[in-house]
Amino acid sequence: MPVNVLTLPETTDTAPLDLGDFLARARARLLAVPDLDGDPVRGDHELAPEFRALVDARPVRGAAVLVPIIARERPTVLLTLRSAHLSSHAAQIAFPGGKIDPEDDGPLGAALREAQEEVGLAPDLVDPLGYLDPYLARTGYRIVPVVGLVQPDFGLTLNPGEVDEAFEVPLDFLMNDGNHQRESREWLGMVRTFHAMTYEKRRIWGITAGILRSLYERIYA
Repeated sequence: MPVNVLTLPETTDTAPLDLGDFLARARARLLAVPDLDGDPVRGDHELAPEFRALVDARPVRGAAVLVPIIARERPTVLLTLRSAHLSSHAAQIAFPGGKIDPEDDGPLGAALREAQEEVGLAPDLVDPLGYLDPYLARTGYRIVPVVGLVQPDFGLTLNPGEVDEAFEVPLDFLMNDGNHQRESREWLGMVRTFHAMTYEKRRIWGITAGILRSLYERIYA
């Protein structure tokens, strides 16, 4: 199906993004505890409300992702390219994450475990900063994004069964409203609209872009 690209209207510029400024805002504005039972206002239904009925027809399953902010002089966000052979979301850009298992210590434990399993990121290198509002995926997953500060001297070991590549995108690019787009395409006879961002040749869209938009709105908007 053809993809329609809609550029969002320009808004006021964000404050200059440096690591200290971001951390101060994050600690003041992120959720201190995860929202585990509230009705998610963020999600695939946010830009296409008619999809909410499809989501509500599915059983809700808990999941968590790590939003890794790398503490460089120019901070970056660590993202992954999912393996092309996966049964869902194959070859898409994503955050490390997955479902919350019973033995996990909540969303934080799940996000740290998944990041270690997927890309070999050691949990002790991650300083949790807080949580974003839960994101309801059309597949029924209720995703809690965990924002964490990662020390820049980390090493990675990719799990080839889940991840083809890990890479960094400048945080100031992702937090610039001018780089945010909305795209739409037909799906199941309806028009689905979703957030998207393109950095160099990397196309970030869907859930990942929606969570980044949520981070921008909570921290800077």
